[in-house]
Amino acid sequence: MQVNVLGAGLAGSEAALWLADHGVAVDLYEQKPARFSPAHKSAGFAELICSNSLKAERPDSASGLLKLEMRAMGSHLLDAAETARVAAGGALAVDRDKFSEAVTQMVENHPGITVHREEVTSLPEDRPVLVATGPLTDGRLGEAIASLTGSHRLSFYDAVAPIVTAESLDMDRIFAASRYGRGEADYLNCPFNKEEYEAFYTALVSAERAPLHDFDTPMTVYEGCMPIEVMAGRGADTIRYGPLRPVGLRDPRTGHRPWANVQLRAENTGRTLYNLVGFQTNLKWGEQKRVFSMIPGLEHAEFVRYGVMHRNTFLDSPAVLTDALCLREHPNVFFAGQITGFEGYMESAASGLLAARSLYARLRGLPWTPPPETTMCGALIRYITTANKDFQPMGANMGILPPRPDIRDKRERYAALSETAQAAMAGWVRDSEGPAQCQ
Repeated sequence: MQVNVLGAGLAGSEAALWLADHGVAVDLYEQKPARFSPAHKSAGFAELICSNSLKAERPDSASGLLKLEMRAMGSHLLDAAETARVAAGGALAVDRDKFSEAVTQMVENHPGITVHREEVTSLPEDRPVLVATGPLTDGRLGEAIASLTGSHRLSFYDAVAPIVTAESLDMDRIFAASRYGRGEADYLNCPFNKEEYEAFYTALVSAERAPLHDFDTPMTVYEGCMPIEVMAGRGADTIRYGPLRPVGLRDPRTGHRPWANVQLRAENTGRTLYNLVGFQTNLKWGEQKRVFSMIPGLEHAEFVRYGVMHRNTFLDSPAVLTDALCLREHPNVFFAGQITGFEGYMESAASGLLAARSLYARLRGLPWTPPPETTMCGALIRYITTANKDFQPMGANMGILPPRPDIRDKRERYAALSETAQAAMAGWVRDSEGPAQCQ
């Protein structure tokens, strides 16, 4: 049994490792370092761009539940994340370089995987292929995919946040704390008073944005990764109730809750670099330096990476994909990762596991039944393959699971949904070694 996997991001790496573990000879193609997308800088696999956070781990959270389901399916990337973990309260955050190095070593050292460092411009016809080339897929490969899917593609823009050095921060103005005192004090907090916030807000909404001349138009911004300046343009209090919300925090200098608050999260294990949480942006770099230096404690911040904005391209999955994650009209072509509409790092990796299991069962001639809709993975598959004229990518959230109106308390309801999902996923994994059969 032999397959091609295109792309060594989170989805492609997870899929290749699972398939190789199960006796499939995998040819994994990765275009880096021969060619880089506008967002990628490292030649390593599973490169994290937008954030180093892999989100919450609590079983009663959507992200925590997704990780538990991935564990049940045999995730390798969660093992890599453990080796690169940095403190982040109740979240799983990693040193991005160490995480990429760990995944790269896992893949390159696996005897069942042959890595090809070259750009792919067409899809093979003699064997199954799993396309996991990400939401920046373009060029001749993008054209090859378009020839199979017709006009069923969806484009919008994504943005990433800046990173500053720890030594350049004014710790006399910044305090370490997690909201409501949960977990360790893993976040640095930059508290605004009302006057400081209003000056910052005025500068933010009037700042000059970088041109998008390298990308197609019209521009549609994804709600889940919206530039801070676009969000601020919706109203003076929008970001104060969003990424700058001060709830659950108390400024030790005043003894009161800040008017607004910016959180910084460690980017690496040495805590020498910090990410501005929620500050995805498309401002010009000089404007980022000017405006973001108005954040209390960042007056003299050294920016080691400024925010950038790039185009994301997704399949119109409800129109072209089956619940086996293969094309309806070309069932030998499977897709995984953010190009399908699984939005988020862990979601992308989870879709790699699902597509790998689907493809494997196809090779074995086994029937495909996706995970139950009561699981987070099953609910995500249902979401991206259900007809939707306004389809946009979706990340893990409790709202896509079957409702439980009989439980009014939200925490109790989420705990019950998680318990049901975990049991359902365990049963699905137990009953099917790796299902898939495109209808």
